[in-house]
Formats: sequence, C-alpha cells, structure tokens
Amino acid sequence: MIAIPATTVANLRDLGDTPLSGGRTVRSGLVFRAGQLDRMDPAADPAVAALGLRTILDLRTDAERGDHPDRVPAGARLVVADALADKVSSTDAPAAAQLKHILADPVVAEEHLGGGKAQALFADTYRSLVSSNSARSAYRTLLTELTADDAGPLLFHCTAGKDRTGWAATVILTLLGADEATVEREYLSVNPAVRQAFAPLIEGFTAQGGDPEIALAIIGVVPEYLAAALEEVATKYGSMEKYVREGLGVPDEAVARLRERLIA
Repeated sequence: MIAIPATTVANLRDLGDTPLSGGRTVRSGLVFRAGQLDRMDPAADPAVAALGLRTILDLRTDAERGDHPDRVPAGARLVVADALADKVSSTDAPAAAQLKHILADPVVAEEHLGGGKAQALFADTYRSLVSSNSARSAYRTLLTELTADDAGPLLFHCTAGKDRTGWAATVILTLLGADEATVEREYLSVNPAVRQAFAPLIEGFTAQGGDPEIALAIIGVVPEYLAAALEEVATKYGSMEKYVREGLGVPDEAVARLRERLIA
C-alpha cells in the first residue's frame, strides 16, 4: 500500500502495490483510502489532483457528514454509504463516529471507556461492521461501485480512515488474494498517520488528565479490533468469499470482475 503525501487529505493511501498470492500485486492508481475530505483541495494539492478521482464513497454517519461535508473534486461523483447507520439509530453513536467529542472530557471518557471498555466497544463496533444491515449495505455498495463497467479511480473514506475504512480495505485485499499477515500489516500501517493527524487532540486530552491508554485505544487500531471482525465473518459465514456472496449479496461474477480489474 502506498502512502500519498497529500497536504489537504489526511491518511491518504493507494491500495496499489500490496503483495498478493502468486507473486502478483494490487494495481495502483485505482483504489484509494483516506480520512475525511472536508479540506480536500485539488487546486492546491498536486498529489490529490494527480489521482483523477471519479468516485468518492463516504462511509460516515449523517452527523459526521453534516459537521464536515466532503469537498468533492470536479468531475467526481459522491456516493453515501453509511456503515454505522443501524448502530447509531439503536444506541449512542459509537466511538468510531465521535472521536473529538469523546476526548473533549477526560472524566466522561474514563467513565464510559476506562478499564478496557474502549477496547470492548471497538470490538463490538467491528463485529457490527460485518453483521449490521447498514454495514452490509455500505460494503455491498463499495464493491458494486468498484466492479462497475465504467468504474474509474475510487476513494473510500470515513472520519479518521482507520476503522470503517480499514474493514473496507481488509475485504478488498482479502478478495484479491492477500494473505492474513499482509492484510493485518496493511490494516495497522495507518497508525502513524492517524496519530499524527489527531496529535493535538491526544495532547489536549492527556494535558487535562485523560488516560493516554483511552486515547490510544480510540485513535489507533490494534490487531484485536480486526480479529473481532474476522471472527464474526468466520462464525457467521465461514469465509470472506461467503460473507461477500451471502452477507453482502455480491455475486461471484462481480468478484471475478474486481479481481480482473485490480490484480496486476
């Protein structure tokens, strides 16, 4: 996976060059991932302009989109695919969707997320990314967009570009033939960029007496979060292929097109 040094988009990465089975790789320049795009400015950011994006797929909630609406490049199409809609409608918004609000008050954070609660909450959120109706609809939309006949360069994103976006990348890379070690390595590789982007938030939280373990559990990603989602796939479907076919409703023919298009 290629980190792109953009100045107006945080955590921007190309899935291209990720190693796959048989000595093959993901074709570069076609699928990108990132954090929120509220500051995206191709005119001032040559790295973004060079991508030639045709589709932006936004995995965020209504509230996130309202607070920080995407700036979509000219000629690109915006697709909304809210992965947490069911989770938000049934409970308070999960931590993945409200990073800044949670870390604004160390006392509240400790009450709701201390003592391992943050890790448990994120593991539960990852399981919902596999099983909830809204998440299955969102990831079905992503794969459908990627396999469309007129598909151009596509960027998918959430707020930090690590959880909902991380699971999307995991599904794509697994379908293309990346092994478990590669998938986990790519999943964890966003940590430096995410922590850099949210450094002021972490520093402010800890300066007020907040537990740095809570901050890191929310801001970063760890193998246990990804393992929770993969276990949900194994328990409910048995394999990623069956999850995509039966859970997401994406036919084998579409997966074959995805592989033909994205494997170099």
